[in-house]
Amino acid sequence: MYHSVGGDVPGNPYGICIDPKLFNAHLRALAAHGGFRYSLFSKPSPARRELAITFDDGFRDTLTVAAPVLQELDLPMTVFVTSAHIREPGRLYLSKDELKMLAALPNVLIGAHGDRHKPLDALPDAELAAELRDSRSFLEDLLGRPVRTMSYPHGRVDRRVRDAAQAAGYELAGTSRYGISDAARDPLLLHRTEITAYDSVGDLLLKADGHWDWFARRHPDPAAK
Repeated sequence: MYHSVGGDVPGNPYGICIDPKLFNAHLRALAAHGGFRYSLFSKPSPARRELAITFDDGFRDTLTVAAPVLQELDLPMTVFVTSAHIREPGRLYLSKDELKMLAALPNVLIGAHGDRHKPLDALPDAELAAELRDSRSFLEDLLGRPVRTMSYPHGRVDRRVRDAAQAAGYELAGTSRYGISDAARDPLLLHRTEITAYDSVGDLLLKADGHWDWFARRHPDPAAK
């Protein structure tokens, strides 16, 4: 899970803005790894080891900086975008036309990331339902294709949120909880491992191979509730 590549998010919270040179090195190391089949974000397969490269929020640099590297290396990417960021993009986020450009690239899947990037587990039922429904309908209307995949803003998900996502028509959803998802994992509670500005190439490969999965102990597993 990446966020911004070369962006200028104030304060760079949690190291979400990674240097483009480091990102380039990350992707080239992954392309040379040989241990994975690279795929769009999908239900885990019991037959093969897959790795999906995802981006959250809908930063403009996902199109201008990250996408060219992935296209060159023929690596798929899934981008989870927040609708409000696209409606009023400012300097950081993709415009509607830019999102259409990104969605038109080969091996790119667009998913939802909430309508207003609110912590979903803190919302009352009606607002939660609207946040999930409106984010999906906005993207479907804009892109002219079904949107059945999402990631949870701020990684905030519990059983109520998971069930609301299913009721809103989502079939796959990513958390922010580190780990490898096996074929038995709930498709609406799939693990994702965050990559930050502080991760060297060595750190990235360790994370990709599961050596940081112990970090999941910091967060309760919503699938266990």
